Amino acid sequence: MNQSDDKETAVEVQPASGTVAGAGNPAQLPARLPEAAHEVTEHHPPSRRSVWARRLAILAVIGGGIAFAIWQAHRAPAIPAWIVYGNGRLEADPIDIDTKFAGRIAELRADEGDPVTAGQIVAVMDTRDMAQTLQKQQAQVAQAQKAVEETQATLEQARSSTVLAQQQMERAEKLLASGFTTHEVYDQRKQALDAARAIQIAAEHRVTEAQSALKAAQHDVDLTQVNIDDNKLVAPRVGRIEYRLANVGEVLAAGGKVFTMLDTAYVYMDVYLPTLSADKVKIGADSRIVLDAFPDRPIPAKVSYLASQAQFTPKMVETKNDRDKLMFRVRVKINPDLARAHASEVRSGLPGVAYVKTDDAQAWPDSLRGRQE
Repeated sequence: MNQSDDKETAVEVQPASGTVAGAGNPAQLPARLPEAAHEVTEHHPPSRRSVWARRLAILAVIGGGIAFAIWQAHRAPAIPAWIVYGNGRLEADPIDIDTKFAGRIAELRADEGDPVTAGQIVAVMDTRDMAQTLQKQQAQVAQAQKAVEETQATLEQARSSTVLAQQQMERAEKLLASGFTTHEVYDQRKQALDAARAIQIAAEHRVTEAQSALKAAQHDVDLTQVNIDDNKLVAPRVGRIEYRLANVGEVLAAGGKVFTMLDTAYVYMDVYLPTLSADKVKIGADSRIVLDAFPDRPIPAKVSYLASQAQFTPKMVETKNDRDKLMFRVRVKINPDLARAHASEVRSGLPGVAYVKTDDAQAWPDSLRGRQE
């Protein structure tokens, strides 16, 4: 009800015999209205603050339930005391593909992300100048070959002269013994034989020199060919191109980087373990790598490296508490055959956890058995 309704009700309940208030006559007071007639129901809309508070409470309850469900689904299993673990990132051994000589890049045959095999040509440098040098050296080889042939012919001639002189000497020697020739003729034949032998020795030396010159010229050709081949940049191992650091037409100095590739057969994870955990780890210990991206696929691995010195600590350790904070780097390496078989799945930088078994007699939990293929 509103105020106009109250007034109408008050007029209706006035008695009919009452007199109207006038001058000198006291006014007749209206009869008292029932209390129910004055009761007015008030509706107060809820404040905006209380509405948002209720909404936030509901969202908090829903968010908490979702978070709990996610935690239940992804929480790490209970780890036995004979397993130590640490966080790290999956890494593959990087290899730089560099130039051996200064030169201009003529061709690129690979790009970032491409898989490569050992010996595959990934870039070619401009070798036109070396090609011209190679042609010149090949001409020198041909010239040296002709010189060898010429000296060999001279040597054959000298050998023939020596044989003839030897035969004449032998006949003169027989005739001298029978008295049919003189000592003068015999001496002439002997001197002719000595001269022929000297000429033959000289011819043999010239042949040796010509052959050495031919070998030197051939070595020059081979060296230039090796340099030309070295200007074809190849992948040294099976892997994948991670970065391309230069482009076609760029001139690089000797040792200039063109590509950085990942050796997908050398995959590992470095983790840091405290002193009490690192003391239990041995080289070759059986391990498992669990990546955040593949939590249900533990990867078999082995401990390949254990640091001999601690890191992240002061140089001088005086108290036991300080000694307990020492961290040792441990490298857990995946079997090369397994890594090579799954090279397409290797992603450098993926975060995860490496678990190391300190007791060989114990078996891995079901959640960490891993794939053996």
